[in-house]
Amino acid sequence: MKPLQLTHFTATSCIGRGLDATLRALRESRGGLAPCRFERAELETWIGTVDGVDDTPVRADLSAFDCRNHRLAQLGLTQDGFAEAVESAAARYGVARVGVFLGTSTSGILQTELAYRRRDPQSGALPADFHYAETHNTYSLAAFVRAYFGLVGPAAVISSACSSGAKAFASARRMIEAGLIDAAVVGGVDSLCLTTLYGFNSLELLSSEPCKPFDITRKGISIGEAAAFFLLERPRNGHRAGMGTETSDDAILLLGIGESSDAHHMSSPHPEGLGARRAIEGALATAGLGPADIDYVNLHGTATPSNDVAESLALNALFDGTPASSTKGATGHTLGAAGALEAVVSALALRHQFVPAGVGTTQPDPVLQLDYVLASRDARVRTVLSNSFGFGGTNCSLILGRRNSVRGGSETS
Repeated sequence: MKPLQLTHFTATSCIGRGLDATLRALRESRGGLAPCRFERAELETWIGTVDGVDDTPVRADLSAFDCRNHRLAQLGLTQDGFAEAVESAAARYGVARVGVFLGTSTSGILQTELAYRRRDPQSGALPADFHYAETHNTYSLAAFVRAYFGLVGPAAVISSACSSGAKAFASARRMIEAGLIDAAVVGGVDSLCLTTLYGFNSLELLSSEPCKPFDITRKGISIGEAAAFFLLERPRNGHRAGMGTETSDDAILLLGIGESSDAHHMSSPHPEGLGARRAIEGALATAGLGPADIDYVNLHGTATPSNDVAESLALNALFDGTPASSTKGATGHTLGAAGALEAVVSALALRHQFVPAGVGTTQPDPVLQLDYVLASRDARVRTVLSNSFGFGGTNCSLILGRRNSVRGGSETS
């Protein structure tokens, strides 16, 4: 594939609002998980909550969209000058030539949970002020972001469980390569709700302590919430991008995308990691790179026994000692937003030349045989592989890199 430029990006999660706060937490190997205090969630688990999400309703002209998920999306859009970057792109290309492709798993389902508490006691009818299409409906996230910027180009929401935020990049890339758009807002938003917390609890996947990906004592996941966005464009020579910090020579690019669907089981990965391996191989092939060209792997790393084993088998079949870590120990598993949030982490690793630690992990499981990073450290990072694997075997791997280090025959123009 022809590389695409990640001209602007931003992330908001439990470790911070915006890139500066996120980078500080990653550099300091500091997590944001805390004991669960989510309303009505009487569970012994830890979660990654974004403080203050409900403090500000969505913009008044978009009030029909008001829900926790879109408040989180709005909070994310207003960080790091991202909204201004999208508005500039819309002015440059036209509002019909900028697409919106986002990932989510539960969208605004919390709004439905709240509405059910207020049903009419006689008829059971939901309250008149409940707007299903603008809040709970999966597409509502893209509709909200599209309306927020006044865009009229193609828009879609990918809801493929935990790979959603990564697979959004694949959808945007296809639209750009087809010539239907010139740029895209890409990313993912997922917010906490009772359906998610109790759903994973019913699957016996929640950890009673902060999650420990790839640790010998790992017990399960910690759920988080996040909003992460990218502005994806074709590379433009001489363009100064990335919040004014990058020249055309060190711009961050999306080099490769690999997708697979192994459909081994509704909630368990293929035990030998075959679907994960196919996604990684696809990303390497589209980037024109080999395993030895990857400098750091941001693992999917959910901290469940079976998922970490399957991913390690996929990695060990292809890589030999490549530094790797899962940042879910810091942010929690942000589900449909995870692929986008961890793409931001990967982009920060490229921009600031470091590998982030796997927060919470103290004793990497020796059976998994990975070079697991326990403390953030400076390093030469030219390319990063970021993995996102969802329920039902919906897998996606992304490869990001710096323009001045593209190798293996990838085209840059």
